[in-house]
Amino acid sequence: MLKVYDYWRSGTSHRLRIALALKGLDYRQESIDLLAAAQRSPDHLARNPQGFVPVVETEDALLTQSPAIIEWLEETYPDPPLLPADPVARAKVRAIAMAVACDIHPLGNTRVLKYLRDDYGRDDAAIAAWALRWIRDGFTAIEQMLADGPGGPWCWGAAPGYADVCVVPQIYAAVSRYGLDIRHYRRLAEIDMAAASHPAFQAAHPTRHPDAR
Repeated sequence: MLKVYDYWRSGTSHRLRIALALKGLDYRQESIDLLAAAQRSPDHLARNPQGFVPVVETEDALLTQSPAIIEWLEETYPDPPLLPADPVARAKVRAIAMAVACDIHPLGNTRVLKYLRDDYGRDDAAIAAWALRWIRDGFTAIEQMLADGPGGPWCWGAAPGYADVCVVPQIYAAVSRYGLDIRHYRRLAEIDMAAASHPAFQAAHPTRHPDAR
């Protein structure tokens, strides 16, 4: 059985839990408390030299970086698929996913926000404004990218996939942490509504995590 090292509020961990739930995979879970700096412990750095979560432990490997882990899941457990069959559609879905994973999420990462606070003396309001700037820019672009697709209720058609795995946790962070009104983004609001009633997204939600607080 897979073992997952994660943190309840981590967006990267959230997206991995969704992918695992969509694939119907069971796993053992161990929490790494980011606020207590457990990610910098020698044990965790031995798993991941970057000190990030999530980490997936298989029978013979330690896997890091959620996009790489999700691609590994797709290759190892291909049913149900998270990517469409058509190569162009696959590239477009990956582009939506990476708009979150590479461009929005890193700028609101805990270590970045901590750096703004500790090294530049920014207060909570300034830090929230920083995070919201990049979220709004990213969501505006993603809305246009989604308009190029087949429609909903998900990012790319009638079934949830790789793009939804990345987009939904970013919506959760934007709404729960920064009070963003997702209704300003029509397609993203539709996707968030679809996720709210889907068992896999419900099971993976941060509030369902054993360490949620």
